[in-house]
Amino acid sequence: MSETTIDKACDLTFMRLALTRARRGLGDTWPNPSVGAVIVRFDDGAGGPLVIGRGVTESGGRPHAEVVALARAGAAARGATLYVTLEPCAHVGRTPPCAEAIVAAGLARVVVACRDPDPRVAGRGIAILRRAGIQVDEGVGREEALWLNAGHALTRTVGRPFVQLKIAVDAAGRIAAGSGGQPVWVTGAAARARGHLLRAQTDAIVIGRGTAEADDPRLTCRLPGLGERSPLRVVLDSGLALAPSSRLVASAEEASLWLFCA
Repeated sequence: MSETTIDKACDLTFMRLALTRARRGLGDTWPNPSVGAVIVRFDDGAGGPLVIGRGVTESGGRPHAEVVALARAGAAARGATLYVTLEPCAHVGRTPPCAEAIVAAGLARVVVACRDPDPRVAGRGIAILRRAGIQVDEGVGREEALWLNAGHALTRTVGRPFVQLKIAVDAAGRIAAGSGGQPVWVTGAAARARGHLLRAQTDAIVIGRGTAEADDPRLTCRLPGLGERSPLRVVLDSGLALAPSSRLVASAEEASLWLFCA
């Protein structure tokens, strides 16, 4: 299969693989977005496409996914196709621009799920690639990529985070309370596991001091193998009255804890 005969279904297959990589990094790449990248050769003569490099933005936001995938592909990247969930960066930050690394690697084609809304990029990465003679196609897997990059987009365009509300209610849509106002479980093991997965996939979890006092939670991720992916714990505590004996304070060495006061 040549680069010119790749159909849309094939592109979507490999972009979905890149999107899967990106999902794995959610909650672990702040202050950068979690990006997935896959490099594929279509002219290897092995009877079908061959994945030669995969990458996801590393912990803490660098190196970027494209750089990781290029390093794994090595010299075989020349003439190959890159599938990436977000437009390659075009500015110099803590690392050189990914767009220039792609040009230097000699890739023939880049498939981008969505453009980067960051004003420092915003089409400039794609322009660098096209000026170098690289074929760039956009929009494959765009809707899922936009969702995965919602936090990044909101931060860069309107200056606020992407906020998700997690709440446990009964079948009638009510928040349950036991005798004396004490909390009671209204969810099963599967729902609680899903809640812990949300913790692993987010940068921070926020509660008020009232919730901290009533529930005495830890707010850490306790899914097997994901203990290190606990989010930043944030308590809105106007009077700095959170008890030093609380489980949040006791676990502060395990996972970061921030208190916001008046």
